[in-house]
Amino acid sequence: MRWAPHTLRGKSVYVRINADGQPVTDERGLVDVVYKLAPGAKLYRASARNLGPAAGDAVEADLGALSRAPERNARKPSAAGNAIAPPPEDAVIAYTDGACRQNPGPMGIGVVISDAGERREISEYLGHGTNNIAELTAIARALEVTDEMRQRPLYLYTDSSYAIGVLSKGWKAKANGELIATIRAALEGRPVTLVKVAGHAGVPDNERADKLATEAADRRS
Repeated sequence: MRWAPHTLRGKSVYVRINADGQPVTDERGLVDVVYKLAPGAKLYRASARNLGPAAGDAVEADLGALSRAPERNARKPSAAGNAIAPPPEDAVIAYTDGACRQNPGPMGIGVVISDAGERREISEYLGHGTNNIAELTAIARALEVTDEMRQRPLYLYTDSSYAIGVLSKGWKAKANGELIATIRAALEGRPVTLVKVAGHAGVPDNERADKLATEAADRRS
């Protein structure tokens, strides 16, 4: 594994990085952190947004069997009592985001779809409306463009609590009923897992979807 020096809340740490030298983040924006490069060191999980720069070069280090420290903000179980399982190898991954200037105002959507190493990106201006409409429409577009793969698992990540609530938690919607009904119909019969991801937390594809959405909204604002 490769590790690079960083600071975490003022303390010196090493963070696991990828081949491009970037911290390896999970869908929640968390990274692997150790305080010392020594075999058997305790492994911590920290939010990428709390990292700061530090002097020093990245190093390759075999730390052996690491002892994982308990997470302070571990994912809570779902209503069914089970945490969301990691995507299977054959899953299609989609990150969606919506943006709105002034809310209501010019709307844009961003969608990033990954399938077996291939990526597709969508940046689309929607017209005038609300942020919630943009968030829902981004999800609808992801379902639409992956419809030909509807027999395969689709893990759809969004940072919209509203979208997760009205689509999978039984929230009663006071607006956007027709759009919500359309999405619910598109979800029927498909193995889709909706996942809430932290927004602006350094999750690469979530950040990319956000950029695509804001660029689309800015084109007409």
